[in-house]
Amino acid sequence: MSGSRLRPAVPGEAAALTALALRSKGHWGYDAAFLDACRAELTMRDDELAGRRTVVAELPDGRIVGFRTLEGEPPTGVLGMMFVDPDAIGRGIGRALAADLIDEARTAGFTLITIDADPNAEAFYLAQGAVRVGATPSGSVPGRVLPLLELRLTADTPAPARR
Repeated sequence: MSGSRLRPAVPGEAAALTALALRSKGHWGYDAAFLDACRAELTMRDDELAGRRTVVAELPDGRIVGFRTLEGEPPTGVLGMMFVDPDAIGRGIGRALAADLIDEARTAGFTLITIDADPNAEAFYLAQGAVRVGATPSGSVPGRVLPLLELRLTADTPAPARR
């Protein structure tokens, strides 16, 4: 994640985060109709950024290249969203966001994080220490099923290596 930093999202950034989420989802080849079906679920609002514990990855020029949310209350939380801009994929942004999520979750008293993963992102989350525990219906596309993952946090659970 050379040259970028993580920080809390601030009001005024929700529209940019929504656009980033849709670009990132579109990276996997989903068509316009599919992305339109996902739009409501991927829309961020300025008034919910703090409550959803939204953290952004920002380049020195101020461009946001990724974000994640940590939702719920301890002991069980939810990775609500994690997206990386397509042109920043493979640069360690996702790993840094995942490590930060684990650090924040552990500090806040979470012992379990659940993840409704896009099938294309499942391998990434497994590499971060999550395990598949089942499947869950998509909140956007009727009949679509997503991998249900869990990330258990204990005092000795290592955070993924940051680059």
